[in-house]
Amino acid sequence: MQIVPRSLIHHSITLSLHHSILTMSKLAINGGQKAVPDDIGFRTWPEITKEDEELVLASLRQNQHASGPHVQMLQSEFAAWNGTKHCMATNGGTGALHMCVAGCGVGPGDEVITTALSWTSSATAIIHHNAIPVFVDVDWETMLIDPACVEAAITPSTKAILVVHYFGIACDMEAIRDVADRHNLKVIEDACQAHGSTWKGTKVGNFGDAGAFSLNQNKNLCGGEGGFFVTNNDEVLQRGKAVTSFSDMRPPEAGRDFHDYGLGWMYRTSDLAASFALSQLRKLDKTNGQARANWYRLSEALKGTPHLVPSFSSDDQPTNGYSYVVRTDPGYAKERGVKLSNLTNAVSKALGAEGLPTSRANWMLPAHTVFQAKNAYGKGSPWSDGHCQREVNYDVAQFPVAQDCVDTCLWNVNTHRPPNGDRQVDAFAAAVRKVYENLDEVPVENG
Repeated sequence: MQIVPRSLIHHSITLSLHHSILTMSKLAINGGQKAVPDDIGFRTWPEITKEDEELVLASLRQNQHASGPHVQMLQSEFAAWNGTKHCMATNGGTGALHMCVAGCGVGPGDEVITTALSWTSSATAIIHHNAIPVFVDVDWETMLIDPACVEAAITPSTKAILVVHYFGIACDMEAIRDVADRHNLKVIEDACQAHGSTWKGTKVGNFGDAGAFSLNQNKNLCGGEGGFFVTNNDEVLQRGKAVTSFSDMRPPEAGRDFHDYGLGWMYRTSDLAASFALSQLRKLDKTNGQARANWYRLSEALKGTPHLVPSFSSDDQPTNGYSYVVRTDPGYAKERGVKLSNLTNAVSKALGAEGLPTSRANWMLPAHTVFQAKNAYGKGSPWSDGHCQREVNYDVAQFPVAQDCVDTCLWNVNTHRPPNGDRQVDAFAAAVRKVYENLDEVPVENG
């Protein structure tokens, strides 16, 4: 039997430990060990409970499946929860936004000012009513519409401002209302990602003339699909309702009599979808609380991470926990001599290799083909219908801050929200810290 000297054993252990430390700190994309253990088990939002199943079965076992009792309960309970006078449940947030546009009296050729940075529905809902979107830039820190840019974009054709409470953060509604009131403009709130978000303590959906929420699966309040049209104004309610069904506002028992002047798009929801959303609504305060707690734990763990732009939340504009956004300081890309968008792609791949899935939030609205071509319905409509009073410019160079946001924004809603807890949140933080502490080692294609 060969006897190994103690000094060699000690040297071997030291080398082994040194190799282990190097492997842990070495990025997984470069052959190191993953930061996120294989058994971490990031869980998909939302968690389905016995209460969800019971309400869905109750809907199936009754006989009003189009607009039944669960639709009525959902509408009244959300209105009470949000502190809003009127609420109509819809089949999606996009339809609810269209109802807002119609409810505010926006029509052909009218201009609606909105953010350059959002999901597509914020702009397409304006086109749905033959109006013209006018985009403005955002604030870098919040990624929300810049009120100063709004005021600069107002023309005699401007009818409304459509703000987006993006990534679960409320816009500066004090500044927006000031601009709107001085120019006699309607305000529409896209609150599709903002259930429970507040501006100085008041829930969104209560600042504008109308507001829209989404019940898509990734939203804080999930119905699979669905939405809410909300307003505190009786006239706005009636105009918005006119596009909900067949543009026929008579009650069903009175028979069909199409006297409303306009078209209907059938935005109603079903009792089955409403029953699931109703169950989720009844625990929304709890799940929002868990999402916020996880968000703040993650934020605390990532403090001081080099080159990482902190995800925004403040006392006046606290997050509802919807999404923790990962962004890289654009200055780092300049110093390294790489394109910011390419760097973000590389960071996303590096995080994925560490076991943390992310995706690009690549939604620069004026860059979409429909706006670049100015052709939504064919033959250049609605820009060429004779109602548009001027040439609207959609050159993306007008929105440099939004472009930087788009070029560096990564997000994921299924890694920090419940049913994920401390262990998943800590793994999220570990992966982000590891990548950003070794950002110089992240391979970037610079084509």
